[in-house]
Amino acid sequence: MYSPRLLDHFRNPRNVGELDPPAITVEVSNPACGDILRLSVRFEGRMAVEARYKTRGCTASIAAGSALTEWIAGRTRDELARIDAATIEEAVGGLAVESKHAAQLCVDGVRAVLKVSYED
Repeated sequence: MYSPRLLDHFRNPRNVGELDPPAITVEVSNPACGDILRLSVRFEGRMAVEARYKTRGCTASIAAGSALTEWIAGRTRDELARIDAATIEEAVGGLAVESKHAAQLCVDGVRAVLKVSYED
């Protein structure tokens, strides 16, 4: 049901936790399934240099959050703005139809970070 890459991110999650300010921390949720993603990103100029996450949710959401933090580091704000669900699905080796909400939760998290970062 789950890809080997997704299971690796679930069993060995990367970048779990939160970053202290001035990192931007947001929380997004999927009201349909109840999954919650708390995402922290530290920027230096226009570059995201570090990301951490906490997820309360299913296997796919936990794994997707881990993959997301690896994807974020080293990307510009413009690159982050182009994220879509397919980016996360690819990062975890694919998602079953019933787990696609995990990728969207990550997209929502990045968009929330960017919204806050542009307001600062």
